[in-house]
Amino acid sequence: MSVSKLLRERVRYAPYLSKVKQAKDLIPLFKRGQYLGWSGFTGVGAPKAIPDALADHVEKNGLQGQLAFNLFVGASAGPEESRWAENNMILRRSPHQVGKPISKAINDGRIEFSDKHLSMFPQDLTYGYYTRDRTDGKILDFSVIEATAIKEDGSIVPGPSVGGSPEFVEASDKLIIEVNTATPNFEGLHDIDIIAPPPYRQPLPYTRVDEKCGRTSIPVDPERVIALVETTEKDKVPDNTPSDEMSKAIANHLVEFFRDEVRSGRMPENLHPLQSGIGNVANAIIGGLTDANFRNLSVWTEVLQDSFLDLFENGSLDFATATSVRLTQPGFERLFKNWDFFREKLCLRSQVVSNSPEIIRRLGCIAMNTPVEVDMYAHANSTNVNGSRMLNGLGGSADFLRNAKLSIMHTPSARPTKKDPTGISCIVPMASHVDQTEHDLDVIVTDQGLADVRGMAPRERAREIINKCAHPDYRDMLADYLERSEHYALKHNCYHEPHMLKNAHKFHTNLLEKGSMKVDAWDPVD
Repeated sequence: MSVSKLLRERVRYAPYLSKVKQAKDLIPLFKRGQYLGWSGFTGVGAPKAIPDALADHVEKNGLQGQLAFNLFVGASAGPEESRWAENNMILRRSPHQVGKPISKAINDGRIEFSDKHLSMFPQDLTYGYYTRDRTDGKILDFSVIEATAIKEDGSIVPGPSVGGSPEFVEASDKLIIEVNTATPNFEGLHDIDIIAPPPYRQPLPYTRVDEKCGRTSIPVDPERVIALVETTEKDKVPDNTPSDEMSKAIANHLVEFFRDEVRSGRMPENLHPLQSGIGNVANAIIGGLTDANFRNLSVWTEVLQDSFLDLFENGSLDFATATSVRLTQPGFERLFKNWDFFREKLCLRSQVVSNSPEIIRRLGCIAMNTPVEVDMYAHANSTNVNGSRMLNGLGGSADFLRNAKLSIMHTPSARPTKKDPTGISCIVPMASHVDQTEHDLDVIVTDQGLADVRGMAPRERAREIINKCAHPDYRDMLADYLERSEHYALKHNCYHEPHMLKNAHKFHTNLLEKGSMKVDAWDPVD
């Protein structure tokens, strides 16, 4: 078939040009039950032409639930995976996802979902952990990897994310490369480590956020590349919600805490490398640092959002490394308009490196993430609403929170509902599911205030979190629960971390039964 001029310019390995196909011509290669890898991380850098062609085929021929696959992506992909979920095209999914159709399919039992730390998932995949039942020796049948260019040696220059692509390339029997000519060439922005398996693995040598190994593309065996497809679809990232009074209050509490840490000598004036999760609250909090007058900041994180560009442009941020730049359309326009400025200050790595516990601990990162809820002893739930309903997955939050010098959870004190203007308390007696334990978290911050629980015993932590972080409508209820639990625990010789198990989840059961977490009375206990 004919090859566009732009595609010829992007593909500098001539043999690939003889493999250029249209996405629809590759549909016969895909069979039910195959194991597929996609590039992409947090909605950017995922393939588009092949997934859409397969979805079109399913919808046109009424194959919903019949043509379905085991799908692996470094984190969440874009709207393509939501479309697959709507068409029942996903049998199994790992390790993180975003989108109402796919989370609904998981909670309906139509998709088997395996949640995993993002630092561990790509390597566990190459170990064969997710394909133990295969008898043909393969791990992945195909991987579909988006590129913005192909170098002279056939290696892949990714786009706005690296994620698990290096490991997917390694683990795949066959490869399809989608060259995105609608996205500018990201060449020069990546640094790709190829990590040997144990016992041959060497330490990752990075002691500063701007250190690099020097490999700028993903190595590929050209013999395994069966097709090249041109795609002209840009990444679609929803606009961020503007900062509100709640998120500004959280940001202000954190800024003042950082200033106090500097004054006390526990942190240098340029802080330590920052990590921030994704979402509107996280984006707003980073935005709050823009006017905080910190200088020479650095970032070691997994995802960069629009607000980081403000920190660059006002001179606060010197360098940032991540595995994904998840920008809105205006954000991408800013990036490419000032490409020469930003390319000297940004580096995209694989998620195995960006989320490496070894490096996070070595650099002394400051980790900031948003949970579903935190309980009064500082256990955090990041994944399962009311203990059972999967939201998105663990992501990389625990990679950072377990290993950071400072581990911070930020959340609204309450989330309003249709039935209750105060809403659901994000500070609860006992978390309905635990992803980050009390042993890993240092600071809890809400719009109400900040609880620094470092070095505190459990009952001290509980009072600090209730008094500083709980919404006023729930503060007395939580304090009453704690006092009753202490009374019960003293009688039963279990005073270290007091709970009344009969009432521990009454916030949640009351919500399910009455539509509100506001408990009228606690059940009596002996």
